[in-house]
Amino acid sequence: MNSNTNDQKHAVPQRSVTKRVKGVATSDGAGVSLTRIIGQPMLPRLDPFLMLDFFGSDKPDEYLSGFPSHPHRGFQTVTYMLAGKMRHKDSVGNEGVIEAGGIQWMNAGKGIIHEEMPEQEEGLLQGFQLWVNLPSHEKMSPPSYQDIQPSDVPVVNSHGATVKVLAGEFDGVAGPVKTTAVAPSFFDVHLTPTEDEPSVLSINIKGIQEGFIYVYEGALTVNPESAASENTLSATELGVLSPTSTENSQLTLLAKGECKCIVVFGEPINEPIVQYGPFVMNTQQEIMEAFEAYKNGKLTL
Repeated sequence: MNSNTNDQKHAVPQRSVTKRVKGVATSDGAGVSLTRIIGQPMLPRLDPFLMLDFFGSDKPDEYLSGFPSHPHRGFQTVTYMLAGKMRHKDSVGNEGVIEAGGIQWMNAGKGIIHEEMPEQEEGLLQGFQLWVNLPSHEKMSPPSYQDIQPSDVPVVNSHGATVKVLAGEFDGVAGPVKTTAVAPSFFDVHLTPTEDEPSVLSINIKGIQEGFIYVYEGALTVNPESAASENTLSATELGVLSPTSTENSQLTLLAKGECKCIVVFGEPINEPIVQYGPFVMNTQQEIMEAFEAYKNGKLTL
């Protein structure tokens, strides 16, 4: 994914918002309070994305219990921290601490058992967890883990905006996350207007990709040339971006006040999905095999 100057924005189709979604308050792990945005009745999935959670609290009793040891098979988990620290351990022997601005990208593949626990006893813990599906030929791949520190995340300044390139490519700058079969783009965007003019950012999208924007602070307008009310997103709203039948399209964001959001795209896999708890496969039989392997201690073999 690339971004260029705004004078190109009439050359390719503009992406708009087709659906606005508010998250649902819930808890996961051992009782961590969070908001589920993808993976709930209003937005069960957005191929290739299976789940998006936002967690944020300065109350220790809402996060200290963390996410104790649990299994996964058949997809990737992505944890991006905005504030605080989280420690990861897994059955492959990986261990690391994700700090604010860092990202952990884990490929569960054929099977992994891991835990994510807060590395703090007080203060704000805030971030996202995204689940990304794998195509059938990658679901039984060897598990792997990438621990990206904040200093390894490139930052691009463009037209009054700051873009942290976590995965994919923006304005010729590639993010540090390396993926294979599924290669989503994941940007943390900060729009900072001046008193005289708004902040405008254009992102060129290569290929036919599904995408979304989630605003976690402030408000913005998508495709500002359109008068559609769906294109205005406020804090805690996700916007599902319009589909495209062309190989190239563009996303334009405008903010009149300071705004922070994540922008995520990925190529649809277009395969059957059977999900049960921590396992995501293509058939019911494969789900049963995953549970049997876990029960018999063979999931990670």
